[in-house]
Amino acid sequence: MREAPGHLDVRLSLPSRIGRRLGPHAVSVGFLLLGVWLLLSVLAGADGVSYDWQWYRVWRYLGRWTDGRFLPGPLLDGLGMTVRIALSGLALAVAAGLGAALLRLSPWPVARGMAHAYVGCLRNTPLLLQLFFVYFLFAPVIGVGPFGAAVLALGLFEGAYMAELFRAGLQSVPRSQWEAGISLGLGVRGTLRLVVLPQAVRRMLPPLTSQLVSLIKDTSLVSAIAVADLTMQAQVLIADTFLAFEIWLIVAALYLLLTLCVALPARWLERRYGWR
Repeated sequence: MREAPGHLDVRLSLPSRIGRRLGPHAVSVGFLLLGVWLLLSVLAGADGVSYDWQWYRVWRYLGRWTDGRFLPGPLLDGLGMTVRIALSGLALAVAAGLGAALLRLSPWPVARGMAHAYVGCLRNTPLLLQLFFVYFLFAPVIGVGPFGAAVLALGLFEGAYMAELFRAGLQSVPRSQWEAGISLGLGVRGTLRLVVLPQAVRRMLPPLTSQLVSLIKDTSLVSAIAVADLTMQAQVLIADTFLAFEIWLIVAALYLLLTLCVALPARWLERRYGWR
């Protein structure tokens, strides 16, 4: 028996309306419950191994006040190093990613082949292996230390991912925008800088934010090449104090704080200027 056309519309629209009303709240409650469960699981695991929580011993490793001055501890020193690596790696990643994206869009086959090789090799090999390769083989040749090797490896690795984001963003801008800019006498570079990139950035902001968050988290791997970042400082403190749970929880909170400092302003820009 055939159903009235309106029946199908009701079945499709009713779950849609319910999903719009209850979906975000249900997901939020679900993530909250998941977070509480994970926290309780950590506490239960610590109790299961008879772990003695000693939070009073941990805070001095963040910093302390001495003679009216605040002296940062090892964890804050490591946090500062992590921030410097992330900012330097971001600058290199943006330059490498934009350059590779322009090469991918180039009419010359050799340029496109070079960009394909760069993106393919770095995206399909582990970052840790790239860190070892740069630190042990490439860094001594160009005369840089562990910090420079970490920035170089991270920047090139993240740039390979950003290249695809830039390419997709540039290709999303209509060709007529290029033609309009060039017809006004801006030239290719001026059109790219003044016309195309501002429009592409609006479309690229959410994925670029995710990539920057990934870059911040990937900085934890540089401890493998003796860079005194946040993770390295935590490992040294745990070896000295055996306060594993307390220190790792503080380190996780510091990484979360860093990523929120990136994600929340980006989200505000999306809402403020309609960059969606």
